[in-house]
Amino acid sequence: MIPAAFDYQRPSSVEEALTAISGGDVKVIAGGQSILPLLKMRLASADTLVDIGRLTDLRGMREQPDGGYEVGALTTYADIISGTNLSWVAEAVEGIGDVQVRNRGTVGGSISHSDPASDLPAIALALDYSAVLRSVRGERTVPLDGFFEGAFQTAAAPDELLISIRRGPLPDGAQGAYRKLEQPASGYSIVGVAAVLALSGGSISHARIGITGVGEAPYRAKAVEGALLGSDGSSGAVAAAAEYAADGQTVNSDIHADREYRSRMAVVYTRRAIEAALGR
Repeated sequence: MIPAAFDYQRPSSVEEALTAISGGDVKVIAGGQSILPLLKMRLASADTLVDIGRLTDLRGMREQPDGGYEVGALTTYADIISGTNLSWVAEAVEGIGDVQVRNRGTVGGSISHSDPASDLPAIALALDYSAVLRSVRGERTVPLDGFFEGAFQTAAAPDELLISIRRGPLPDGAQGAYRKLEQPASGYSIVGVAAVLALSGGSISHARIGITGVGEAPYRAKAVEGALLGSDGSSGAVAAAAEYAADGQTVNSDIHADREYRSRMAVVYTRRAIEAALGR
């Protein structure tokens, strides 16, 4: 299909981009892997499309002075695979989409889109990332835990541009894993679970579980985290904690998985992700 007519702008700087999105019905395009299909199917429209794809200042991964990490909004999936210092993240991202998606799709696009079945938000949630948002009014940082408000809805204002995602240092010895049940044709997650865990004195001292595909938006499974903290990480403790995977969620039901099946698979894949993280 052909999208409805729109004006097109390609700013040459972040400042120009912020001015361009400061008013009116504007959509931002970077890699185009999410917005273009919606425009072509006329599920979305815009008076103006602002292309930030050539703003190289927004691309790249940087370790922070405090040991944390920052990932620019225009960093691609392929950049993550080749540049991340976390092997399990590279492994997870290698399983997202196809070559075109990995070469064109961006971190900022995935986070801003808030697709209920997107993999990267779950990984970023488990790593305690925050969204760095900027507008002509200034800059603010919003934890991703709470940033995803619903399907394709975030806490970003219409005139705010996602500049990067940023996190603090991980606990000593922290390990992670991502496990997903994917829809075979599209590769999207029916259930996707990221787990980041650390042990201290023989018990779990840090637990972050990010889940996608299950609820209306990616989320932190805090009931699972609470059940894991202080436990010995045994198979029984992990299995008991995983039972809380869908707590508090309105579980999705569609042609690929009904609510009961998806809820059960959330438990199964949460257990698998936790076990994989603890086994590293």
